[in-house]
Amino acid sequence: MKDSAIVQEFLNYLKFEKRFSEHTAKCYDADLRQFGEYLIGSSVCGPSADEPISLSHTKSGGAGVATAVAMHTDVKVDQLLLSVETAAVRAYLAFLNEKQYSKATIARKLATLRSFYKFLVKRNQLGSNPVAAVRTPKQDKKLPMFMEYEDVRKLLQTPPMNNWLGARDRAILETLYSTGIRVSELVALNMDDIDFLGEVVHVRGKGKKERIAPIGSSALQVIQHYMEFRNKRAQSSRNFDSKVLFVNKHGRRLSTRSVRRKMDKYLKMAGLDPAISPHTLRHSFATHMLNNGADLRSVQELLGHQSLSTTQVYTHLTTRKLKEVYENAHPRESADYEQPDEP
Repeated sequence: MKDSAIVQEFLNYLKFEKRFSEHTAKCYDADLRQFGEYLIGSSVCGPSADEPISLSHTKSGGAGVATAVAMHTDVKVDQLLLSVETAAVRAYLAFLNEKQYSKATIARKLATLRSFYKFLVKRNQLGSNPVAAVRTPKQDKKLPMFMEYEDVRKLLQTPPMNNWLGARDRAILETLYSTGIRVSELVALNMDDIDFLGEVVHVRGKGKKERIAPIGSSALQVIQHYMEFRNKRAQSSRNFDSKVLFVNKHGRRLSTRSVRRKMDKYLKMAGLDPAISPHTLRHSFATHMLNNGADLRSVQELLGHQSLSTTQVYTHLTTRKLKEVYENAHPRESADYEQPDEP
């Protein structure tokens, strides 16, 4: 698909006005490119075509359509995007469904279109939003995965504390669980973001929004232990970034992918479920907070959720846990139990 001027304008708005991350902007770009290619494919092949889309962002399709799209150089993407009607959006969603995209993925792509066209209306490039009347597909209820207390303890105690990399990894896991912050927020932490006296962490969340996250004394002790190792290495190497908290062996800021690899290593060592991810510690933090009496609004603030409905999913986890505890404490009566005679 040719570069679109209005799409680029929208991406600049996301990055420079809404302060979205580069990664998030790329996701929006990919979704809009796929939609644009669908529109181009439809205009090339006609409404009766079986594969009205190019394949660069799809799961399957025919090479013939991709070639046709590439040759159709006179198609103006912006004109197609600006002339979209509600029926075309619904047809696109049906196309994605036929390609067996998950409901969650389709909902995300629809949300991208909704934001894009809302932006165009706001900038007076369109009179109405063609996506406004399109309902989001009903999602399958999928509860987030969380860890039991004993499994969290086992994981946290796995990294060795007698060397600087092990101490760093222990500090990473302790920080994730103690604060409930996202991995992207963890790797963005700097040395002065840890307030040992106030026992809080200064977190830069989504959209560059800042918040204060309380952190436990146990996690602070582990961080302090890691810092002692880190500072000694920093003195003997010029490569160390003096402001970054969690660094790699070269002294540069860790990536989220590196954190995931480290966690996979310790999950294997501890004999825990390999499906557990760093984000599972965030889910575990929220679930354990609610289990111990924290109110939903407080957990929302701690997690940095914009909407309370996002946090409410954890109430389903706590309800399920309460039911399990009740059923274990009150097993059903045996089938051969004799009911007393009625009076």
